[in-house]
Amino acid sequence: MSIVIKEVTDKAALKKFITFNIKLYEGNPYHVPTLIEDEFMTLDKDRNPAFEFCESIYYLAYKGKKIVGRIAGIINHRANETWNQQYARFSFLDFIDDAEVSKALFQAVEKWAVGKGMKSIQGPLGFTDLDHEGLLIWGFDRMGTMATSYNFPYYKEHLDQLGYEKEQDWQEFLIKIPESVPEKHGRISEIVLKKYGLKIKKFKRTKEIWPYAKKIFLLWNEAYRPLYGYSELSDKQIEYYIKMYIPMLRLELITLVIREEDDTVVGLAITLPSLSKAMKKAKGRLLPTGWFYLLKALYGKGDVVDLYIMGVLPEYQNKGVNALLFYDLIPVFNKVGFSLAESNPELEINRKMQSQWDDFDTEHIKTRRAFVKKL
Repeated sequence: MSIVIKEVTDKAALKKFITFNIKLYEGNPYHVPTLIEDEFMTLDKDRNPAFEFCESIYYLAYKGKKIVGRIAGIINHRANETWNQQYARFSFLDFIDDAEVSKALFQAVEKWAVGKGMKSIQGPLGFTDLDHEGLLIWGFDRMGTMATSYNFPYYKEHLDQLGYEKEQDWQEFLIKIPESVPEKHGRISEIVLKKYGLKIKKFKRTKEIWPYAKKIFLLWNEAYRPLYGYSELSDKQIEYYIKMYIPMLRLELITLVIREEDDTVVGLAITLPSLSKAMKKAKGRLLPTGWFYLLKALYGKGDVVDLYIMGVLPEYQNKGVNALLFYDLIPVFNKVGFSLAESNPELEINRKMQSQWDDFDTEHIKTRRAFVKKL
């Protein structure tokens, strides 16, 4: 039976595009479904401010009447200008283990990219760095996180056969939380606070964090600007993410490092209790009971904390600010009852980021890859 590729052109088809991933991985113990409404917001040209400088196309693959695959094509014009390239991106990739399906999906998105004047295609990458990035190539026996996606091992085999090559890898780590702050971190933290005129900022009420919300994302722009594929967040995107993420934060798990003289945020750690099991129970839906599972996980007790966003202004990197973050958070983690922390994906070439785990009992648990192909 031949494979038919159809472009997604209406809301009904977009819902099929989004929910295909949930259906494909139904019953898989490691896959964590994303929230359907969040996916609608990301893919909707009228709701996601990334479309000020991005364009996209979405395809579904059919075998008879059955959906057997999906893929999105994205062109981030701002990223192309930043990196002086003519690249398209592929994203939202899922398919059954059938070479004809994957071939048809990539042929469709590659043809679209060529028609837009692109010279290469890379991915999986989203509209921004806050979207899921990378194809899982190692660590298939580990549950995903809210910030990452899971895929079957055969995906990589298909991309290899289609001529895609490694561009960058990310690594993820599981860190054992010590019962007390390491002596080295305590000593460095006391020195750094005095030497650079810094202070640790904590919050007791949500309204207290709002004046710092934009500063957090401005730091994100500065800290992540040099990293692979980064696209600077616009003011509209920052407002979008503030409204999306700030209300769901657990305040004691947030640490900011502030420069006292002007209240500039120079370092940040936004951590969350692992929501993976709750997301699995929700099955992509907040209603009727998904919201209950998520709230229970967010404010209840658990073993694992996700290190969701961490960053330090470039001029303060390698000066001990990271030690300050853990100096504050380790006692909080112990009080809440966390024994393990899971990192977000970190570029394998980003030694500055990975060196912060040198003094901890750490295990490399997953690797993700961004692929590239000349068109």
